[in-house]
Amino acid sequence: MVVCGDDALAVRLAGELRDIYRQQVTLVLPDADSVGPELACSTRVVEAAPDATALREAGVAQAVALALVYEDDETNIRIALTARRLNPRIRLVIRLYNRKLGSYLAELLDQAAAVADTPAGADSTTTVLSDADTAAPALVAAVVAGTSKVLQADGLLFRAREHTPRQRREATTPALCTLALLSSTTDDPAGSDGSDRSGPAGPQLLPASMEIAHSAQRGAIVLEAVSNSPRSTRRERIGTAGLPVMELFSRRVRFALAAFTAAVFAIAFTSWVTTDDALAHAAYVTLLDLFSINDPAVGDPTERQLLQLFTGLVGLLLLPVLVAAVLEAFGSFRSATSLRRPPRGTADHVVLLGLGKVGTRVLARLRELEIPVVCVEEDPEARGISLARRLHVPVVLGDVTQDGVLEAAHIHRARAFLALTSSDTTNLEAILCARTSTPGLRVALRLYDDEFATAVHRTLRAAHPQAVTRSRSVTSLAAPAFATAMMGRQILGAIPVERRVLLFAAIDVDGLPQLEGRTIADTFNPGRWRILALDTADPAERRPDLRATRLDGQSHVSGLLFNLHPGHLLGPNDRVVIAATRQGLAELLSTRPHTSRAH
Repeated sequence: MVVCGDDALAVRLAGELRDIYRQQVTLVLPDADSVGPELACSTRVVEAAPDATALREAGVAQAVALALVYEDDETNIRIALTARRLNPRIRLVIRLYNRKLGSYLAELLDQAAAVADTPAGADSTTTVLSDADTAAPALVAAVVAGTSKVLQADGLLFRAREHTPRQRREATTPALCTLALLSSTTDDPAGSDGSDRSGPAGPQLLPASMEIAHSAQRGAIVLEAVSNSPRSTRRERIGTAGLPVMELFSRRVRFALAAFTAAVFAIAFTSWVTTDDALAHAAYVTLLDLFSINDPAVGDPTERQLLQLFTGLVGLLLLPVLVAAVLEAFGSFRSATSLRRPPRGTADHVVLLGLGKVGTRVLARLRELEIPVVCVEEDPEARGISLARRLHVPVVLGDVTQDGVLEAAHIHRARAFLALTSSDTTNLEAILCARTSTPGLRVALRLYDDEFATAVHRTLRAAHPQAVTRSRSVTSLAAPAFATAMMGRQILGAIPVERRVLLFAAIDVDGLPQLEGRTIADTFNPGRWRILALDTADPAERRPDLRATRLDGQSHVSGLLFNLHPGHLLGPNDRVVIAATRQGLAELLSTRPHTSRAH
């Protein structure tokens, strides 16, 4: 397998393929010094610029799969076209941020492989992934579920939650399933540094029912659905298409208008009492005097003349207030078409710092889950500004390191803070500043280096033991998905269990003897794989990633059916969501005819 890139994702991907899947890897980098000594000793490293010569030197003509993970989309597209010409049989995994362009490119490259008369059984499929897309669910989950152990499928969010033995005994709501039995039990929300050995000393993945029943003294990882129940009805209406009427005018203008309204009612009432006119006529005359369009009260009683003078004075004072209200309303409507400021009284929201590639994807995920968001961004031309404007999400433009910026985002009333800029120091400084003002705030920050992220996480957790802290490296979150695609399949997500990992995949039953024609109970292979759900969507409407399936055209209706009957018989047209170990998934799909594809 060949991996071409220019950043830490390429190095991390090569290590994943070598350590987890035991593959022979050639790594193509513009600078070989970025490769660690351990990886350099066991992996062939080619130092070259991205071109056809580098591909030939890396042996693309004989390779099974090629990953193109350069940061520049144009470079990845150019090299992908060249690689398909050099080896029509090769499996391609391409890193692209533009998802629409990626779907077109994958279709084009698959067509090129089809017309190239590839040998029967060759897997020449093309998979387009984005590191931002693969990392976004874990970052969102850090503030929604308090953990990165999540799975998103068919518009639903699931969390792998750790239960102590006591929590297992006292649980009142049944979980969807038990994913693993832990080697040890801990109250640390970050998890334990357990062992990956098999047997009682290590975690036991996908245990059988009998093993779960006889493991009352061990902790467990269970899968449960996560719902974002709003804790307030008014304050969480942030990021919707509507503009609240109360946000049109400032508090001073509203108080002034209320005072003038009370004065008009008082004058009308006084006129009704002193002139013996009908109440409706007295109110009408008062309005005429207020707008200075009534005849002078010459020859009228003194009370009527005084009321007319006072009403005229109130009308003069009302004019500047009306002008201010019109200007404020115009400014509010203009802001609604561009960028909104955080509404007054904003609370229980997520503050998102950084609207780059990763921040934009995270913002979209948060709004899909209907979580209120306030963004902070220094660059008014950032990639995610247009998305925030389209979703009517409030944005604070400014340098987060300056005083008053986080306060403008109402950080003291936020439920969580996500720092996702491309600068590690900016993210760290922002987190420390937020913790100073709000010590118990749940925070998650993006850091480039995985070891540095681990060190920062441990330090912040020690300094604030009562608060949830998450530090994530995008490369460490994205590399497993790219590595799995290199092996010829796409996964929905991966959940770490101590030092092991569980994969979640949506696969077609057709061509798999372990699944086709068998019942749900018979397909369960403890320690290997387990069926979680059945995709009931029409085959023509199915999508590989299970993220945007809409069955009614408007509102989302999930096509996943959980709690399947053990006697349900699987047919060739069915598609299922399974949880599996890496070895189990490889074993399951190894029996599929090569003419069929797994998603």
